[in-house]
Amino acid sequence: MQIYILMGVSGVGKTSLGIALASRLNLPFYDGDDFHTKENILKMKSGIPLNDEDRKGWLKNIANKIREDSQRKGGVFACSALKEKYRKFIQDLAQANIEWIYLYETFELIEERMRTRKNHFFKPEMLRSQFDILEPPEYGIHLKVNASLEQTLMDLMEKIDKPEMGIIGLGVMGKSLALNMAENGVRVSVFNREIAGEEEGIARDFYEEHSSNYDFPWFNDLQAFVENLPKPRNILLMVKAGKAVDSVINELVPLLEEDDLLIDAGNSHYMDTERRIRELRKKKVLYLGTGISGGEEGARKGPSIMPGGSRKAYQRVEIILNLIAARDKDGRPCCSYIGPEGSGHFVKMLHNGIEYGEMQLISEFYHFMRFYLKLSPAEISDIFIKWNKELKSYLLEISGEILQKKESGELILDMILDVAGQKGTGGWSTQAALELGISLDTITAAVMARNISANKERRGIAEKNYKVKKGIKADDSVKEYLFDAFKAAQIINHATGFDLLHHASMEYKWNLNLSEIARIWTNGCIIRSSFMERLVEILKGNPADHILMNPEIIKEIKSHKESLSEVVSKAIIMDCPMPVSSAAVNYLNNFSSAQSSANMIQAQRDYFGAHTYERTDRPRGEFYHSLWKNTN
Repeated sequence: MQIYILMGVSGVGKTSLGIALASRLNLPFYDGDDFHTKENILKMKSGIPLNDEDRKGWLKNIANKIREDSQRKGGVFACSALKEKYRKFIQDLAQANIEWIYLYETFELIEERMRTRKNHFFKPEMLRSQFDILEPPEYGIHLKVNASLEQTLMDLMEKIDKPEMGIIGLGVMGKSLALNMAENGVRVSVFNREIAGEEEGIARDFYEEHSSNYDFPWFNDLQAFVENLPKPRNILLMVKAGKAVDSVINELVPLLEEDDLLIDAGNSHYMDTERRIRELRKKKVLYLGTGISGGEEGARKGPSIMPGGSRKAYQRVEIILNLIAARDKDGRPCCSYIGPEGSGHFVKMLHNGIEYGEMQLISEFYHFMRFYLKLSPAEISDIFIKWNKELKSYLLEISGEILQKKESGELILDMILDVAGQKGTGGWSTQAALELGISLDTITAAVMARNISANKERRGIAEKNYKVKKGIKADDSVKEYLFDAFKAAQIINHATGFDLLHHASMEYKWNLNLSEIARIWTNGCIIRSSFMERLVEILKGNPADHILMNPEIIKEIKSHKESLSEVVSKAIIMDCPMPVSSAAVNYLNNFSSAQSSANMIQAQRDYFGAHTYERTDRPRGEFYHSLWKNTN
C-alpha cells in the first residue's frame, strides 16, 4: 500500500496538511514529532539543535512504523526529513513505496507562523538551522504552501492522482514491469501503439485483464499519454533495441519538456545510448540507459537493474527502481547507479556475454555426458542438481529441470532444433573486447558456437564427409573430472568478463564499482550463483587486479586445471565439440605462460613489414629492425 510523507522545515504546515490528506484518503496519520525520544525533546526544548546521531533513533522509529503500516493499509506521515541521507535511511529500512511530498515556503513567512504557534517544543530561533541543512529532494511532489489549507489539499490531490511512471511498450517485459510496479504501490499508466492486423487493443486489453486489482490508465494515443503524466515526466521505454528506440524518441521529443526523463530499459548498444544522451541533453531532456535482467519472471517478481547516464535522473527514480528490484541476501535492492553515459547498457551487455558463456558451457557438458558418456537425461539432471547444491547457479538449476520435462512421454529437449540465435549483446561484447584490446575467449567462443549452429544442413553433410566418431563411449574414469572441470571453466568465463568491465571503466572513465556490480547480479538476474556471491568480496580487495590473480582463485584453479584439461582432451579425441571449455583451457594456458609464442609473431611482422620489435636484452620501449633475408 501507499505511504505518504510530508516533509519540510518546521512550521511549513506538514501536520495540518497531513491530517487533511489522511482524512481524504481514509488512511491513518502519524506526526513525526511523536517518534522522537525523550532526550531529543528535552534537547529541543532547551533550544539546542539535534545532530545526526540524535536523529538515528527517531528515524528508525519512523521507518519501523512505515514498514508496519505499508504491510496493512498505508498511512500519512509528517516528518521533516531535511537531508537526503535521512530520507534514504528511512527508505532503505522501511522498504515501502513512499511518496515524498516536499512542502516549502520562504524563511520569513514560516518564521512569522512559528512565532504565533503555542505549546510546541520547537523554538522559532532554531528555524535558521533547519534552512541551513535543508536538501530539497530531486524527486517526489513539490508543493508551495502559500494558499489556504483547502486549496493546498486540492492542489496536492491533483498531483497524487497522477501516474508516477508511464510505460511505452506492452510486450512480455513491459507488462511484467507494469504489474511489478503496481504491486509495489507505484502508479503506472501504459501506452502501446495500434497497428491494424498486428497490434490492436493491447493497452486496453491489458487494462481490462487487470482492472479488478489495479487501475492502469491506458492509451493508444501518444500525445494523450504524455499529457496525462505529471511534470517532470518519467517514461520507461520497453521497445526493441535499435531503430525502434530512435523512432519512439523522435515521436516523443516534440511532446516533451525540460527535465522530462526517458528510461530505455531494452538491450540497446551502449554507443547508441551515449548518442541519445548527447542529443537529448541539447533539448534538456534526461535519459537513462538501464539494463534489466531476469527475463519475464524477474521483471514480474524482481529483476537486477543497471541504470546508467545522468545521476540526477537516477536519483529521481531511484525509489521506484529499488522497489521493483530483486533483493540480495542482506535485503538490499539489486539495483545501483552504474555510472555516466552508456555504462548501464555496457554492463548489461557484458552480463549477457557472461550469460552466453555459461549457457554454452552447461550445454556442452550436457552434450558430452549424453552422447559420449552415454548417460541418460535423468542421470544428467541428477548430476546437475547435485552440482547445484554447491554452485547455486540459476542456469544450472533450469538446465536440470529442462532434462526432466517430457511431452507425451518424450523428452521435449530432443524435439528442439539445435539451432541457436543471438540478439546482439554477446557479439557486442566481443566487439567491445577487440576495440579495447582485451581477451574474451570463452564469451567469443560461445558467440561463435551459436553462429555455427545456424548452419544445420551444412553440419549434417560435413559429419558424413568427415566421418565423425559416433557411438563410441568415453571411459567412465572421466566422470570424476567433470565437476572440477566445470567449476574451472565457469571461473575463467566470469574472470574474462570482469576484466573487460575493468578496462572499459578505465578507458571511458566510468569509475565502475565491480564489487557492487557483482552484488546486484547475486539475485534477480540470469547469471546469479554462489560464485557471484564470492565475487562481491573478492572484488572489494583489489578490483583493478584480474580475478585469476586472486590468491583464493589461484589455489582453486590450480586444483581444477588438470580436470579441465583432461575433459577437454578426451572430448577433442572423440570429436566432441566443447568450444567454451577449450577456450577456457587455452586462455588459462596463455594467461599463466611467462613465455608466449608472440616473439615469433613479432619476428614475422618485422620480416614482411618492417614493423620493428622490442628485445629481451634491451630496455622496454626501444624498438629494433632486422634484415632477415639471407643474401649470402
